[in-house]
Amino acid sequence: MANRLAHETSPYLLQHADNPVDWWPWSAQAFEEARRRGVPVLLSVGYSSCHWCHVMAHESFEDEPTADYLNEHFVNVKVDREERPDVDAVYMEAVQAATGQGGWPMTVFLTPDAEPFYFGTYFPPVPRQGMPSFRQVLEGVRQAWGERRDEVAEVAGKIVRDLAGREISYGDSLAPGEQQLAQALLGLTREYDPQRGGFGGAPKFPPSMVIEFLLRHHARTGADGALQMARDTCERMARGGIYDQLGGGFARYSVDRDWIVPHFEKMLYDNALLCRVYAHLWRSTGSEQARRVALETADFMVRELRTAEGGFASALDADSDDGTGRHVEGAYYVWTPEQLTEALGAEDAAVAAAYFGVTDEGTFEEGASVLQLPQQEAVFDAEKIASVKARLLAARAERPAPGRDDKVVAAWNGLAVAALAETGAFFDRPDLVEAAVAAADLLVRLHLDDQARLSRTSKDGKAGANAGVLEDYADVAEGFLALAGVTGEGVWLDFAGFLLDHVLARFTDPESGSLYDTASDAEQLIRRPQDPTDNAVPSGWSAAAGALLSYAAHTGSQAHRSAAEKALGVVKALGPRVPRFIGWGLAAAEALLDGPREVAVVGPALDDPATRELHRAALLATAPGAVVACGTPDSEEFPLLADRVLVGGAPTAYVCRGFVCDLPVTDVDALREKVTP
Repeated sequence: MANRLAHETSPYLLQHADNPVDWWPWSAQAFEEARRRGVPVLLSVGYSSCHWCHVMAHESFEDEPTADYLNEHFVNVKVDREERPDVDAVYMEAVQAATGQGGWPMTVFLTPDAEPFYFGTYFPPVPRQGMPSFRQVLEGVRQAWGERRDEVAEVAGKIVRDLAGREISYGDSLAPGEQQLAQALLGLTREYDPQRGGFGGAPKFPPSMVIEFLLRHHARTGADGALQMARDTCERMARGGIYDQLGGGFARYSVDRDWIVPHFEKMLYDNALLCRVYAHLWRSTGSEQARRVALETADFMVRELRTAEGGFASALDADSDDGTGRHVEGAYYVWTPEQLTEALGAEDAAVAAAYFGVTDEGTFEEGASVLQLPQQEAVFDAEKIASVKARLLAARAERPAPGRDDKVVAAWNGLAVAALAETGAFFDRPDLVEAAVAAADLLVRLHLDDQARLSRTSKDGKAGANAGVLEDYADVAEGFLALAGVTGEGVWLDFAGFLLDHVLARFTDPESGSLYDTASDAEQLIRRPQDPTDNAVPSGWSAAAGALLSYAAHTGSQAHRSAAEKALGVVKALGPRVPRFIGWGLAAAEALLDGPREVAVVGPALDDPATRELHRAALLATAPGAVVACGTPDSEEFPLLADRVLVGGAPTAYVCRGFVCDLPVTDVDALREKVTP
């Protein structure tokens, strides 16, 4: 018999709808039930493509005796962290403070007042490697609740007080300057892995936001070391197993330092961020590899993540059926020499094995190998390799595919809109720009209400019930601003303005200018979440600062620029100390130091060839955070186009900072000089 989750839209919650556990979604009613029964709440937080979430579900939540015990002694609440990042953030902070680490599935025991008192992540069904079994944990919590209730209440109250006292040290009311950005670069240099690229040890995550900072810093200062770290990291990732060498797109992270063996889930946000990073790397260097990876990643998103409504699904699972009925991580992606021979024949299989690093010993489990590029491609026949890749991709398509989480997350779609719009513009791929427009249309049509308030998610053309958080408003605004620059359609600038007005009114502290992850009128949790540091995606704080700055450059709004400058004060404090975790804020600070530059392109028509050439040159500007407006002299869609005239009747570009402009130019080479620091 299905539980209450059967009425939810989250694919992750629906995966648990047939559990014997009597799950509740996060709701006031669940806590009222716990209060009525006098029992604690078990909060279990995960997401659909989480491998260990599936493991714990199979081991414990599908087990009838365990479910009976849970149902008798707890009210059980299941949360999709991607739908409720606020709930996840608040309790993850408690888990990390108590245990020194976090992760998913997250397991937290709460009082009926939602106060946490015991924490963990994955618990096995039997004691293992020093971990208690899940049943032992449940029995211990039940005993403490029944026999030491006052002690439990005291612990919970102390935890809540400690969390409430963790207000962010704002640091400074001024944005970072040259000194702080140079210190951040030095800090990154110290943590850089010169042999393998990237930062730190295993597991290794793609440092998308840091690379954006490095590219902007190089563009503004000419620092060769910044460009080298960005370029070498991108090359090592593109050659490694973390990148899908057949179908394009990146896995979540590498379990080793060499980028060889990934955790195979593919997330929309990773691929959107990396698609844009590789496009920007190409813009800076002309790298053919960067061009290929940007386009292949864009094509992957459109081919495998696009939904029927025009948005982009959240993720592909790490696990899939290995053909024998077993659900195995990486089964869809890995190859043995025998499988290569079956797909290609012996002669071409030998070529493929050498090209992709497939060995008898394997690089993964059970003798299988993750495809990578251990050798330089130039030593292989390009036509032969193209044939091999196409045939292997076709053979892989016959395997059982990983599951897809079809919910559309507003923030991640905003990142995808920006990436696809710019990649399409850079490489003359109007189909990618069209995909970006379609996703943006969906966000406006389905996620925005008549007051420009965002819904966090949608699925199958139906908006979810959860309110958007700061990252949704900021990343969608970022996508709309990029789309405005690429398409020359000012309506996207207008929509970005609506969203950023909400950021100023509902997410910003009017006294300090600091930002909160939830709106002032959102559901009140035990703490209002607030975090300026990047994690898997740019923090809402840094993303908002960047979008506010771009919007101010487009419109001249001092209120938006002042808000951006105040928000970047935290980057002044954190950038020199933890640069790996505030890369997006550092990138926004680079734009602030450069202006950012405002480029207005006017021509007789948007489809005029000479106008298009100037427009493309403007979009390819390496000046950090440059904004672009393109239209006819009489256009009222962009403030930057006001009073712009054609010089000598020719399409003309104006490059300004703070709405103070250089002399206009009609020559593409002259424009390139003005938008290159």
